[in-house]
Amino acid sequence: MVAATSILTACALPGTSARPTPSIVATGTPSASPTATPNTCTNATVLAGWSLTQLAEQTLVVPVAESDVASVRAEVAAGAGGVILFGSSAPATLAANLRTLAASAPAGLAPFVMTDEEGGVVQRMANLVGALPSARQMAATMSPAQIRQLVTTVASRMRAAGITMDLAPVLDLDNGVGPNNRDPDGTRSFGLNPQTAAADGVAFMQGLEAGGIVPVVKHFPGLGQASANTDAAPATTQAWSVLQHAGVLPFESAFASGAPVVMIANATVPGLSTLPASISPVVMTKVLRDQLGFQGLVMTDSLSAGALVDIGYSVPRAVVSAIEAGADMVLYTAATAQVAPLTVATAAALVAAVSAGTLARTRLVSAVEHILSAKRIDLCAA
Repeated sequence: MVAATSILTACALPGTSARPTPSIVATGTPSASPTATPNTCTNATVLAGWSLTQLAEQTLVVPVAESDVASVRAEVAAGAGGVILFGSSAPATLAANLRTLAASAPAGLAPFVMTDEEGGVVQRMANLVGALPSARQMAATMSPAQIRQLVTTVASRMRAAGITMDLAPVLDLDNGVGPNNRDPDGTRSFGLNPQTAAADGVAFMQGLEAGGIVPVVKHFPGLGQASANTDAAPATTQAWSVLQHAGVLPFESAFASGAPVVMIANATVPGLSTLPASISPVVMTKVLRDQLGFQGLVMTDSLSAGALVDIGYSVPRAVVSAIEAGADMVLYTAATAQVAPLTVATAAALVAAVSAGTLARTRLVSAVEHILSAKRIDLCAA
């Protein structure tokens, strides 16, 4: 993982009791007194003083056009945990614009700034950071060491442009002609061979980290060769009995190599869960956390996708279900004019779920603990 660059200067979020001035610990490990006592400060003890709205806001990732990041200033000021940039050509002023945006965050808790810089047809800011080949092309023409070196260079430029997280690499196993409405992966995949996808995917991940960017491996437990593109419609992955021996293997390699964040697919997994993985406690809690032992940040794919909408889930309902099932951060998309009201409604839905007793406050606190850990923020540091 990568430490955030800004130092947190305020003493407490609005509406909380006074707390020690938070700052960032370079190692990412919460500082502790030599002898622990019942009164030892931890992120969890500080979060106990946060309001439900503050906790809810930190789990949300707000979509915004990279050409107009100022349009989500109100959402960042309200405490959104992340922003995700969309577009195909970033302005030269992006870094300055993002610094201004981050300055509006409460108590200096800057949001993750995310993008999809995968390579090939999925690049948001090649004009600023340079082009990357597709995963398929990298697998066919480059060694893992070469992939790592190239990605490190691009990641360094991304960090200079104000990006802190890349929603990449794709670890799904696929050899189709996509990405398209039928095949979500296609050339986004390193191929069908689990060992190749693992080696090249880990190299990509390590290149991002070396360049100062937090990587996000996706789409667990493996979206390759799915029945449809979940952006457009409900879909199923390969059967769980197949995924366990192939599709999951690159993720296991990434976890063993220290992957800090994983994104969950919106497809259902035959033989494992009848719900889309992104709202399934079986996938996120039983398999990912308990069986595979993943301790990092768990993020959903976009909960505005057809895979959720077409089975009756609004974004607020899907977000509550995802957090309850074990997700820590949630993605969604919306037209520019709808981002603000949708974000307000989604945060309110989380607060209402806790108030009604259908979502445990401890689950929300746990989610925010994972987010702060990924940001390498220690709320107790002086």
